[in-house]
Amino acid sequence: MKVFMEKLVLSLLCVALFQGCMVQSVEYDHTASIECRRDPMKPLYNGGIIQNSEFNSGLMGWSTYRDIKAGVSSSPSGNKFAVVHGAGGSLSSSGNLLPSHSVYQRLQMQSDTHYSLSAWLQVSAGTAHVKAVVKAPNGERIVAGAVSAQSGCWSMLKGGMTAYSSGSGEIYFESDAPVDIWVDSVSLQPFTFDEWDAHTRSSAAKSRRRTVRLVAKGADDKPMANASVSIELLRLGFPFGNTMTKEILDLPAYEKWFTSRFTHATFENEMKWYSTEWSQNQENYAVSDAMLKMAQKYGIKVRGHNVFWDDQNSQMKWVRPLSLDQLKAAMQKRLKNVVTRYAGKLIHWDVVNENLHFNFFESKLGPSASAQIYQQVGQLDKTPILFMNEFNVLEQPGDPNAVPSKYVAKMNQIRSYPGNGNLKLGVGLESHFSTPNIPYMRSTLDTLAKLKLPMWLTEVDVAKNPNQVKYLEQVLREGYGHPNVDGMIMWAAWHANGCYVMCLTDNSFKNLPVGDLVDKLIAEWKTHRTAATTDENGAVEVDLPMGEYKFTVTHPSLQGTVVDHMTVDTGSSESQHMIRVKA
Repeated sequence: MKVFMEKLVLSLLCVALFQGCMVQSVEYDHTASIECRRDPMKPLYNGGIIQNSEFNSGLMGWSTYRDIKAGVSSSPSGNKFAVVHGAGGSLSSSGNLLPSHSVYQRLQMQSDTHYSLSAWLQVSAGTAHVKAVVKAPNGERIVAGAVSAQSGCWSMLKGGMTAYSSGSGEIYFESDAPVDIWVDSVSLQPFTFDEWDAHTRSSAAKSRRRTVRLVAKGADDKPMANASVSIELLRLGFPFGNTMTKEILDLPAYEKWFTSRFTHATFENEMKWYSTEWSQNQENYAVSDAMLKMAQKYGIKVRGHNVFWDDQNSQMKWVRPLSLDQLKAAMQKRLKNVVTRYAGKLIHWDVVNENLHFNFFESKLGPSASAQIYQQVGQLDKTPILFMNEFNVLEQPGDPNAVPSKYVAKMNQIRSYPGNGNLKLGVGLESHFSTPNIPYMRSTLDTLAKLKLPMWLTEVDVAKNPNQVKYLEQVLREGYGHPNVDGMIMWAAWHANGCYVMCLTDNSFKNLPVGDLVDKLIAEWKTHRTAATTDENGAVEVDLPMGEYKFTVTHPSLQGTVVDHMTVDTGSSESQHMIRVKA
């Protein structure tokens, strides 16, 4: 009985002090690197559940495949790391080239657990695409991240995966290139789903909300104690939007549904080259003009999508056979006309869409085609941020074309091109998910944040499946909670004959379950105190989501009300901003 009472008291203390016992003692670590370094950093979380993560005890805890020889070497600075010898270029019994493998470690994994993974990698020669692989307890081989590793310096791979069963697992690194893989500073840190979600909520509160001190003073400059303050959020600060289609121009119900929810929009197809010049020299901007006018009517900010699309299959039939000179002339006309037409009216441009997966313009104009196009767009309109918009960067760690290191390399190629030093560039991550790998998503956002550029999720959707609502909520919460995500646009454009992969409403503009989720999140993100009373010093502190506010003050000494407006943003804090209301 005594033991029971002690446990009961402890549980009550835990609830009272920590609002539940699911508070994570290990904080999530957003550390990442996009540099190739002479020596690696120390392992995150001291390696987590990885044994001998820095190889200071030789290969203790590590093994090799296929009788590959391995050992531990030291750099001139004394840093120790695992090396393999002859792991690349081996042939299978059928004569096929086997992947190059690193050392591996067996470990115990827990069900319903997110794992954050990181490691520092180097290869014996050249550059190679190296994947982190986790063999889950159920036998599934999961690609948990990848990096373009180099010889002569260390690159950080940051990723993750989720285990849905308990038991023995393995972690290793492999490459299809015939190289030896060197490994150091390996970390695998587990987080229960509750712990992970708690980090997401905590980060969202820190990133999206601020404490504001309101002070009411009368005409005599004396504090107005017991003044009533009404607080109205006019516009949420975090940019959240959806894709808009031309049908909105003829359907008042669609217009009402869209404009009552979203502060930002991307036109699904209407600004694309094939929409404005389907036939050569026959340009028509009537639809996109009308859509922009409607958006402006409601104060909805618009992303330009897109100037060019690097996918050959998205070019009009008349474009493909053009000679080099003819193509250059057609592109110059397109670029000049669309950019100048909407100059100063758009917040972003997706400039050369999906130029990691496709290379139509590079194949015609050379490897610097994208950089040159960005430069010309920036010269014509200095208002919008110029985004590099790409798919599978967050969605598919197994896609070799979209690994974060390749995204970083392409972005650096664009901004290092002569004359591009002052361009306003942005990171655009499309975010078309099927089953999201949430730990990988967060790790990739950490990595790309090191570019120190605005970063948006630009085309968020989740493929239709029984867990569509659950998965979309995970993705949107992860984006909203990440401190370096600056806005999100969903790719849920309405069409009477069906949506791309995700509809928010039916054809009567009644919410579907996915739409209900979106409304729930918007309402949650807007949640704030709507009324407060000042203390004896005429002051009151309120915790508010960032956005535009209207404050209305009433007091017995006032004949009417006093109204004041304020924008709560990243610079607002109790110690920096104070609202003074004088009667």
